[in-house]
Amino acid sequence: MNKKEKFIKIILLACASLSAIAVVAITVSIVAAGWRIFTEYGVVKFLFGTQWSPDSDIIKLGILKMIVGTGAVTICALIIGGPIAVLSAIYLAEISPKRLATIFQCFVDLLAGIPSVIYGFWGLVVLVPAIRKYLGSQQGYSVLAGGIVLAIMILPTVVRISTDALRAVPKEFRDGSYALGADKWYTIFKVVMPAASPGIITALILGFGRAIGETMAVLMVTGNAKVFPTSLLEPVRTITGNIALEIGYSWGLHRQALFACGAVLMMIIIFVNIVINKIMKKVAGVYYE
Repeated sequence: MNKKEKFIKIILLACASLSAIAVVAITVSIVAAGWRIFTEYGVVKFLFGTQWSPDSDIIKLGILKMIVGTGAVTICALIIGGPIAVLSAIYLAEISPKRLATIFQCFVDLLAGIPSVIYGFWGLVVLVPAIRKYLGSQQGYSVLAGGIVLAIMILPTVVRISTDALRAVPKEFRDGSYALGADKWYTIFKVVMPAASPGIITALILGFGRAIGETMAVLMVTGNAKVFPTSLLEPVRTITGNIALEIGYSWGLHRQALFACGAVLMMIIIFVNIVINKIMKKVAGVYYE
């Protein structure tokens, strides 16, 4: 290997390492900024406390209600948006004529380019009043409103990656299924989808990351009430919403608690990614054995 090739290899390695370095650097800086909360206030009190009152005489910094609120809105978004996105991908990859699929894909890609604040405005002026009027919600600001908005926002990511995963399944899989007498629907759901499942799961993981980390749109439609939601029609406050609402005037321990909230959010995303990736490897291993 000559000097030129070594230099190119070093440059490529440096570029490839940037993403890993960025993740580590961001995680370390956020955790360091909120470290005092974990060491002095206490991890258990912070994660499982139910009172958030950083400005009172007796400071309480429990974020359990916001963790539950974040989980409720995110799960609602995945339950609504996940099946729609996967079924849309099946239509685009397996059923739709190529020209029509291209048109639909353009609209899906257009969704990805819309700013989150626009989704929030739409939810505020259309969705919230509709939930208040037709579903009997007292205010309309709710887990359901946040879930629907996020479901729409994750569609482009999940649809695009799932479509690519389905199209990447070798043609021989389909031909073999048809040769054994299977019809189109059996082939799609029993042959193609299992083969594409690692890619589809990856798409859902990325959708989860988009949903759990979204701030502005959720902030505008969930009501931001620090309560445990007992139904889809009740308001909630998410971790990201809490950070956005209070970071502007926070200081001292309060500010460090908000950084700790960010660290918790990152840990949740990393943990979910690790768990689902292990499950995905097992699924892929079972299918291809």
